[in-house]
Amino acid sequence: MTNTNFDLVICNGHIVDPDSGWDGLGNVGVNQGKIAAISKDPLKGVKTIDATGLFVAPGFIDLHAHGQFTSANWMQAFDGVTTALELELGMLPIAQYYENLQKEGRPLNYGASASCVMARVSAFEKEVPQPTLGWALESMDKSDWQYDIATADQLKTILSEVEQGLKDGGIGIGVNAGYAPGLGYKEYYQLAELAKKYDVPTFTHVRYFSTSEPESTFQAIEELIGLSFNPGAHMHICHLNSVSMRDIGDIENMVSEAKKNGANISVEAYPYGAFSTVVGAAFLMLPNWAERLGGLQANDIEYNGLPLNDNSLPAMQKADPGNIIVCHFLRPETNPQDADDLAKSVLFPGGAIASDAMPWMTSGPDVKVPTFIEEGVWPLPDDAYSHPRSCGTFARFIKMYVRDAKSIPLLEAIRKTSLIPAQILEKSTPQMTQKGRLKVGADADIVVFDLNQVEDRGTFVKPNQVSTGMVHVIVNGTLLIENGNLDVKVRPGRPVRRPIAA
Repeated sequence: MTNTNFDLVICNGHIVDPDSGWDGLGNVGVNQGKIAAISKDPLKGVKTIDATGLFVAPGFIDLHAHGQFTSANWMQAFDGVTTALELELGMLPIAQYYENLQKEGRPLNYGASASCVMARVSAFEKEVPQPTLGWALESMDKSDWQYDIATADQLKTILSEVEQGLKDGGIGIGVNAGYAPGLGYKEYYQLAELAKKYDVPTFTHVRYFSTSEPESTFQAIEELIGLSFNPGAHMHICHLNSVSMRDIGDIENMVSEAKKNGANISVEAYPYGAFSTVVGAAFLMLPNWAERLGGLQANDIEYNGLPLNDNSLPAMQKADPGNIIVCHFLRPETNPQDADDLAKSVLFPGGAIASDAMPWMTSGPDVKVPTFIEEGVWPLPDDAYSHPRSCGTFARFIKMYVRDAKSIPLLEAIRKTSLIPAQILEKSTPQMTQKGRLKVGADADIVVFDLNQVEDRGTFVKPNQVSTGMVHVIVNGTLLIENGNLDVKVRPGRPVRRPIAA
């Protein structure tokens, strides 16, 4: 083995692989984008990275990344992400989504579910969907698809378009029920039936968004649990932290008991007590929205880092319902109980870490209409704006819960950032059996990091600050970040996609 030349060798690093349980020194050899050797013996390579004093782990897999743009990918690369998937909202048409991104090229691996929300817009508004987040946000000022129950013909269109998305390789079904109060129980059931038929997960932002009853998050997750038994689909709960808010204790117990009794449920969470959404989201338009969100106030909602008030909130909802805002539902930095509630969702046994990363937007006093920074701009403008989870989720998780609080061993933390996300997908998407682990034959998606330096730096006031600590980030055998420096010329990302139906 010592006489074999590899394309790339990572030597003398502390390997952390939750699949094999390897947690110690070793060397990794990479050939043609694949891991070709893992050994305690020395390896020879055309290029060698000395990882002395550093940890070597499988690249992080983000199941929930809305920033499907090159610049957003680069920001996430500094957070250790090598695969960024759009599964909660999803996309349509799926074939066009993959064609567009493959033509453009991406720094990170990419993929999407088939979007029931986009299918709803198409059915109600009689528009051909465009596979972009911008198209979905532009639909926020149209109320029919959000609030109305689908007719028989509309439901037929919705199911047909979602099913076509699955035939075209979509990674499951995105069910953004929280943004469509009109999504009926029968519609949700039939979407679950469709997921069962194709043996794919549904990635659900549950209906309702409330700690108050009736129509609470507790009730919505109870519905989701029911669908996991009948019709028996794999039901994935997106951002358990933000949908549960201060009810996480009761919801955690309910989901845990359901899983013990055989419910096919997976969960994800991110380590922030604030979510990001559009200001015109249906749940924020209710007259009692503040009470339903646990007693929040208008100044718990921020736009561009500045709090809104009782006058500016409704004015913005009327003028531009698609504007992206941040809402602080917990204050973990100052409230110990909030910190405990957040930890319950982030550390949920068997749960994945996922960012819900948003795209980056133009900002500043001279910008009247913020727009997405879609092109490969680097570095981003100083005042580029997004939720800090868009650049710091995984670093923050490791810093807070591994290094500082020591709530979880590093090996288990890597399981939550790499192996568990891969396992959530691999039954329906065979490609994922080759991601999320360091083993011979697996895709060479690898992060090499300094645990002492891992830190999220983005804040709600100044989010545009890359995370630190990721010394090398490798995607399909290509160095995207080397010695902390980003290579903006390479596009090693590859599509993650289910087999296309004949």
